[in-house]
Amino acid sequence: MEVYKGEKKRHQLEKHSIAHLFSFPAEEFMEVREYERDEWIIQEGRRPDFLFYVIEGKAKIYVTHQNGKVSLINFINKDDYIGEMELLHEVYYTKGIQASAKTVCFALPIYRCRAQLLQDAKFLRELAKFLSAKATLMASKYSQSLAFPLENRLADFILQTAYEGVYKEKHVTVCDYLGVSYRHLLHVLTQFCQKGYLQKEGRGYQIKRYDSLYELAEALKNK
Repeated sequence: MEVYKGEKKRHQLEKHSIAHLFSFPAEEFMEVREYERDEWIIQEGRRPDFLFYVIEGKAKIYVTHQNGKVSLINFINKDDYIGEMELLHEVYYTKGIQASAKTVCFALPIYRCRAQLLQDAKFLRELAKFLSAKATLMASKYSQSLAFPLENRLADFILQTAYEGVYKEKHVTVCDYLGVSYRHLLHVLTQFCQKGYLQKEGRGYQIKRYDSLYELAEALKNK
Protein backbone atom coordinates (compact mmCIF):
# COMPACT_ATOMS: atom_id res chain seq x y z
CA MET A 1 0.00 0.00 0.00
CA GLU A 2 1.28 3.46 -0.94
CA VAL A 3 0.18 6.74 0.62
CA TYR A 4 0.51 9.56 -1.89
CA LYS A 5 2.39 12.65 -0.77
CA GLY A 6 3.04 16.15 -2.05
CA GLU A 7 2.22 16.96 -5.66
CA LYS A 8 1.05 13.41 -6.37
CA LYS A 9 -1.56 13.73 -3.62
CA ARG A 10 -2.62 17.24 -4.66
CA HIS A 11 -3.07 16.13 -8.25
CA GLN A 12 -5.50 13.36 -7.27
CA LEU A 13 -7.45 15.59 -4.88
CA GLU A 14 -7.91 18.15 -7.66
CA LYS A 15 -8.57 15.69 -10.49
CA HIS A 16 -11.12 13.62 -8.55
CA SER A 17 -12.38 16.20 -6.06
CA ILE A 18 -15.30 15.05 -3.90
CA ALA A 19 -15.52 18.27 -1.87
CA HIS A 20 -19.09 18.67 -3.12
CA LEU A 21 -20.14 15.62 -1.08
CA PHE A 22 -19.46 17.34 2.25
CA SER A 23 -20.47 20.49 4.12
CA PHE A 24 -17.12 20.67 5.94
CA PRO A 25 -13.59 20.78 4.44
CA ALA A 26 -13.18 16.98 4.42
CA GLU A 27 -10.34 17.00 1.89
CA GLU A 28 -8.11 18.65 4.50
CA PHE A 29 -8.19 15.36 6.44
CA MET A 30 -7.95 12.95 3.50
CA GLU A 31 -5.16 10.61 2.55
CA VAL A 32 -4.80 9.21 -0.96
CA ARG A 33 -3.96 5.50 -0.86
CA GLU A 34 -3.01 3.06 -3.60
CA TYR A 35 -3.45 -0.71 -3.26
CA GLU A 36 -1.96 -3.25 -5.63
CA ARG A 37 -3.87 -6.24 -7.04
CA ASP A 38 -4.59 -8.90 -4.34
CA GLU A 39 -3.70 -6.48 -1.53
CA TRP A 40 -6.23 -6.29 1.31
CA ILE A 41 -7.86 -2.89 1.75
CA ILE A 42 -9.73 -4.13 4.84
CA GLN A 43 -9.04 -7.36 6.71
CA GLU A 44 -12.14 -9.34 7.58
CA GLY A 45 -13.29 -8.84 11.16
CA ARG A 46 -11.02 -5.83 11.71
CA ARG A 47 -12.77 -2.46 11.82
CA PRO A 48 -11.26 0.01 9.34
CA ASP A 49 -9.71 3.26 10.52
CA PHE A 50 -10.84 5.05 7.38
CA LEU A 51 -13.89 5.71 5.26
CA PHE A 52 -12.72 5.04 1.70
CA TYR A 53 -13.98 6.48 -1.58
CA VAL A 54 -12.72 4.65 -4.68
CA ILE A 55 -11.45 6.89 -7.50
CA GLU A 56 -9.75 4.18 -9.58
CA GLY A 57 -9.75 0.38 -9.77
CA LYS A 58 -11.96 -2.36 -8.39
CA ALA A 59 -12.15 -4.75 -5.45
CA LYS A 60 -13.99 -7.82 -4.15
CA ILE A 61 -15.90 -8.32 -0.91
CA TYR A 62 -15.44 -11.66 0.88
CA VAL A 63 -16.98 -13.20 3.98
CA THR A 64 -15.93 -16.29 5.95
CA HIS A 65 -18.80 -18.44 7.22
CA GLN A 66 -18.87 -20.30 10.53
CA ASN A 67 -17.91 -23.54 8.76
CA GLY A 68 -14.76 -21.91 7.38
CA LYS A 69 -16.03 -21.51 3.82
CA VAL A 70 -15.07 -18.22 2.16
CA SER A 71 -17.59 -16.63 -0.22
CA LEU A 72 -17.32 -13.79 -2.70
CA ILE A 73 -20.42 -11.67 -2.08
CA ASN A 74 -20.03 -8.50 -4.14
CA PHE A 75 -17.80 -6.15 -6.12
CA ILE A 76 -16.59 -2.61 -5.48
CA ASN A 77 -15.95 -0.19 -8.33
CA LYS A 78 -15.05 3.42 -8.99
CA ASP A 79 -17.15 5.97 -7.02
CA ASP A 80 -18.08 3.39 -4.37
CA TYR A 81 -17.58 3.80 -0.63
CA ILE A 82 -15.75 1.28 1.54
CA GLY A 83 -16.30 1.25 5.30
CA GLU A 84 -19.60 3.12 5.28
CA MET A 85 -21.37 0.44 7.34
CA GLU A 86 -18.67 0.57 10.00
CA LEU A 87 -19.04 4.35 10.09
CA LEU A 88 -22.79 4.10 10.67
CA HIS A 89 -22.78 1.16 13.10
CA GLU A 90 -20.67 0.80 16.23
CA VAL A 91 -21.21 -2.98 16.10
CA TYR A 92 -20.78 -4.38 12.59
CA TYR A 93 -18.94 -7.46 11.35
CA THR A 94 -16.45 -6.17 8.81
CA LYS A 95 -16.14 -8.07 5.53
CA GLY A 96 -12.80 -8.65 3.84
CA ILE A 97 -12.13 -6.32 0.90
CA GLN A 98 -9.36 -7.20 -1.55
CA ALA A 99 -8.18 -5.14 -4.54
CA SER A 100 -8.60 -7.01 -7.83
CA ALA A 101 -6.62 -4.41 -9.79
CA LYS A 102 -4.58 -1.36 -8.84
CA THR A 103 -7.03 0.60 -6.70
CA VAL A 104 -6.71 4.22 -5.60
CA CYS A 105 -8.91 5.58 -2.80
CA PHE A 106 -9.47 8.73 -0.84
CA ALA A 107 -9.23 7.74 2.84
CA LEU A 108 -10.95 9.85 5.48
CA PRO A 109 -9.90 9.02 9.08
CA ILE A 110 -12.99 7.94 10.99
CA TYR A 111 -11.54 8.70 14.42
CA ARG A 112 -11.10 12.39 13.46
CA CYS A 113 -14.18 12.93 11.31
CA ARG A 114 -16.90 10.55 12.51
CA ALA A 115 -18.87 13.15 14.47
CA GLN A 116 -18.71 15.65 11.60
CA LEU A 117 -19.72 13.04 9.04
CA LEU A 118 -22.70 11.84 11.07
CA GLN A 119 -23.91 15.42 11.51
CA ASP A 120 -23.35 16.41 7.88
CA ALA A 121 -26.75 16.44 6.13
CA LYS A 122 -25.19 16.77 2.66
CA PHE A 123 -22.90 13.78 3.14
CA LEU A 124 -25.64 11.66 4.73
CA ARG A 125 -28.00 12.44 1.84
CA GLU A 126 -25.37 11.32 -0.71
CA LEU A 127 -24.56 8.23 1.37
CA ALA A 128 -28.27 7.33 1.51
CA LYS A 129 -28.40 7.50 -2.30
CA PHE A 130 -25.36 5.23 -2.52
CA LEU A 131 -26.77 2.69 -0.07
CA SER A 132 -30.11 2.67 -1.88
CA ALA A 133 -28.40 1.98 -5.22
CA LYS A 134 -26.26 -0.71 -3.58
CA ALA A 135 -29.32 -2.46 -2.14
CA THR A 136 -31.06 -2.33 -5.52
CA LEU A 137 -28.04 -3.90 -7.23
CA MET A 138 -27.89 -6.69 -4.67
CA ALA A 139 -31.59 -7.42 -5.16
CA SER A 140 -31.06 -7.39 -8.92
CA LYS A 141 -28.25 -9.95 -8.61
CA TYR A 142 -30.60 -12.45 -6.99
CA SER A 143 -33.40 -11.84 -9.49
CA GLN A 144 -30.94 -12.33 -12.36
CA SER A 145 -30.17 -15.85 -11.16
CA LEU A 146 -33.80 -16.72 -11.94
CA ALA A 147 -34.35 -14.54 -15.01
CA PHE A 148 -31.17 -15.10 -17.04
CA PRO A 149 -29.20 -18.15 -18.17
CA LEU A 150 -25.68 -18.70 -16.92
CA GLU A 151 -24.19 -17.49 -20.21
CA ASN A 152 -25.22 -13.89 -19.51
CA ARG A 153 -24.27 -13.89 -15.84
CA LEU A 154 -20.92 -15.60 -16.43
CA ALA A 155 -20.02 -13.14 -19.19
CA ASP A 156 -20.66 -10.27 -16.78
CA PHE A 157 -18.67 -12.00 -14.03
CA ILE A 158 -15.70 -12.59 -16.35
CA LEU A 159 -15.64 -8.94 -17.40
CA GLN A 160 -15.76 -7.80 -13.77
CA THR A 161 -12.98 -10.08 -12.55
CA ALA A 162 -10.59 -10.32 -15.51
CA TYR A 163 -7.19 -8.67 -15.06
CA GLU A 164 -5.18 -7.50 -18.06
CA GLY A 165 -7.33 -9.61 -20.35
CA VAL A 166 -7.00 -12.82 -18.33
CA TYR A 167 -9.78 -14.48 -16.33
CA LYS A 168 -8.70 -17.00 -13.70
CA GLU A 169 -11.13 -17.08 -10.80
CA LYS A 170 -11.45 -20.36 -8.91
CA HIS A 171 -14.36 -22.41 -10.21
CA VAL A 172 -15.70 -23.10 -6.71
CA THR A 173 -15.82 -19.36 -5.98
CA VAL A 174 -17.71 -18.69 -9.20
CA CYS A 175 -20.18 -21.54 -8.59
CA ASP A 176 -20.91 -20.19 -5.12
CA TYR A 177 -21.33 -16.59 -6.30
CA LEU A 178 -23.52 -17.41 -9.30
CA GLY A 179 -25.41 -20.25 -7.62
CA VAL A 180 -24.66 -22.92 -10.25
CA SER A 181 -23.19 -26.40 -10.31
CA TYR A 182 -19.54 -27.07 -11.08
CA ARG A 183 -20.56 -29.14 -14.10
CA HIS A 184 -22.79 -26.40 -15.52
CA LEU A 185 -20.02 -23.81 -15.12
CA LEU A 186 -17.47 -25.98 -16.96
CA HIS A 187 -20.01 -26.63 -19.72
CA VAL A 188 -20.54 -22.91 -20.37
CA LEU A 189 -16.80 -22.14 -20.18
CA THR A 190 -16.23 -24.85 -22.78
CA GLN A 191 -18.90 -23.26 -24.97
CA PHE A 192 -17.23 -19.86 -24.65
CA CYS A 193 -13.94 -21.40 -25.77
CA GLN A 194 -15.58 -23.19 -28.70
CA LYS A 195 -17.19 -19.94 -29.83
CA GLY A 196 -13.86 -18.13 -29.61
CA TYR A 197 -14.82 -15.82 -26.74
CA LEU A 198 -12.09 -17.29 -24.52
CA GLN A 199 -8.91 -19.29 -24.99
CA LYS A 200 -7.72 -21.66 -22.27
CA GLU A 201 -4.21 -20.82 -21.08
CA GLY A 202 -2.84 -22.74 -18.11
CA ARG A 203 -5.08 -22.15 -15.12
CA GLY A 204 -6.83 -19.20 -16.72
CA TYR A 205 -8.58 -17.99 -19.84
CA GLN A 206 -7.45 -15.28 -22.25
CA ILE A 207 -10.34 -13.09 -23.41
CA LYS A 208 -10.41 -13.12 -27.20
CA ARG A 209 -13.75 -11.49 -27.99
CA TYR A 210 -14.66 -8.75 -25.56
CA ASP A 211 -17.51 -7.62 -27.80
CA SER A 212 -19.31 -10.96 -27.51
CA LEU A 213 -18.98 -11.01 -23.73
CA TYR A 214 -20.16 -7.40 -23.47
CA GLU A 215 -23.20 -8.22 -25.60
CA LEU A 216 -24.15 -11.07 -23.27
CA ALA A 217 -23.50 -9.02 -20.13
CA GLU A 218 -25.44 -6.02 -21.45
CA ALA A 219 -28.65 -8.04 -21.35
CA LEU A 220 -28.47 -7.95 -17.54
CA LYS A 221 -28.33 -4.14 -17.53
CA ASN A 222 -31.26 -3.82 -19.92
CA LYS A 223 -33.56 -5.92 -17.76
